[in-house]
Amino acid sequence: MTEIKSVQAMPPAAAVRNSTAAVDLALRLLQPMQGLLGPGETAEAEVVSIKEALQSFQLVLRLTQENGRQTTLEATSTKPVLPGATYAVAALSDSRLMAQLQPGRSQPLQSIDLSLLPVGTVIQGKVVGSAQLTDASGRPSFQIAFKLLDTPLSGQTMLIESSRPLALGSLMTAQVQGGQALNFIPLGGLLDQLQLSQHLAAQQGRQASLEGVFHALQGMGNNLPENLRSTVSQLLGLVPDVEQLGDPKTLAQTLSASGVFLEARLLAGLTGSAPADVKALLLRLLAQLPTQPTSTPQLAAQSGAGFGQALPAFARQALGALGQANAQQLALNFPLGARLPAGMEEEADLEMLLKLAAAAVSRLQTHQLSSLAQTHVTPDGSQLTTWQLELPMRDRQDIVPLQIKLQRETPARENSKEQPEPLWRVELAFDLAPLGPLQVQAQLQRGCLSSQLWAERASTASLVSAELEHLRERLLSAGLQVGQLDCRQGTPPQGPRTSLEQRFVDETA
Repeated sequence: MTEIKSVQAMPPAAAVRNSTAAVDLALRLLQPMQGLLGPGETAEAEVVSIKEALQSFQLVLRLTQENGRQTTLEATSTKPVLPGATYAVAALSDSRLMAQLQPGRSQPLQSIDLSLLPVGTVIQGKVVGSAQLTDASGRPSFQIAFKLLDTPLSGQTMLIESSRPLALGSLMTAQVQGGQALNFIPLGGLLDQLQLSQHLAAQQGRQASLEGVFHALQGMGNNLPENLRSTVSQLLGLVPDVEQLGDPKTLAQTLSASGVFLEARLLAGLTGSAPADVKALLLRLLAQLPTQPTSTPQLAAQSGAGFGQALPAFARQALGALGQANAQQLALNFPLGARLPAGMEEEADLEMLLKLAAAAVSRLQTHQLSSLAQTHVTPDGSQLTTWQLELPMRDRQDIVPLQIKLQRETPARENSKEQPEPLWRVELAFDLAPLGPLQVQAQLQRGCLSSQLWAERASTASLVSAELEHLRERLLSAGLQVGQLDCRQGTPPQGPRTSLEQRFVDETA
């Protein structure tokens, strides 16, 4: 049995640039057919491989006769052909064939139909042909023919250009990119994506805002058991005032204690010296609640379920995740909803506190998984790194969440030895009385800052718009160049293009 190979990690490939195949070919066989086809007899031939020689092309053909018998032949041609192309051949002699391209047959596709295979579509195929050519600089290049195994084009053969050869019979998985490009996904990477999709979907279904658990902790106050108060006190002590987040040092400490870096610290062995963070303390609270004197067997059972939600086993269950939504699509849901799940808005007791703490941990893990799903190499070779998190902050007597998405896009280094200047994007989402829900989108590159603000209330949008010039002056005094500042009523458009570029396109459409 032939071993099925998978395509390993390799650079993106592009659809073949309008290559043309000769319609009529005179083929000379390297070995006589020895009566396989008599003079005038016909068969069907598929081009399996091509190697460019000095003044000719060396071909491997898969010959299929009318009785279904298949034979492999080697031949030479003075005209170019395409791998995967199908010809009708007629024997002129025992060592010569005349071949004619079959216009009625399904010939290899040379472009990606984005109406059938939109950007982001994952396709699978089997390599059925290849051609080794030489580009203008003398370097080898490869045309690969692969037969699609899924999608609306299942059974069709597609041609791509690649910098590396692919073995015949290899199975490949790729994702459609812009600019007629395909990004190959090695098997391990595919399993990781499916695993990420599975756990992101699961965590999103269990999560709830941090506001719920902090509101419950404030409300229970002195009614909490004595041995829980230390953990609760530490949790509440991590919450800064809104005004304090304007101080760079306080902001850095709050980001560090947000819980997003907990696993990284544990992997680095920083278990004793690392300061407590929100996620670690919530997990400690989950562990302590079932041990209280007033706890019940039901509370202990719910604690086990809570830990199952909060600490999922990251096992490779890729097949079970095939039906899940795409990880990047799930990750684009920003900000996460603020509403508590049904039944969690009533007065808190230990049982309710357990549910709220588990939901808050799932919330933090949803942000972490979303960060992973949005960290990747873009089709143009840029490295996009995403950090998404949530900070509790104190607004007078209330504790409200601040959701943050920070992205760094570093262009691929070209001929210059200097590190390219990264593009930074920041998104904020919060709800402060009496302003109501606000979202901020900003981008910074080469010291120039542009920003778009969104307010759900018309009165808030008018108020913020009136203060934009004051904001511009403060940014200028901080040493920044300032581009466009704008405020609108409503919410930003959702989807893969919610950055400032989307707004500029909308305005000029």
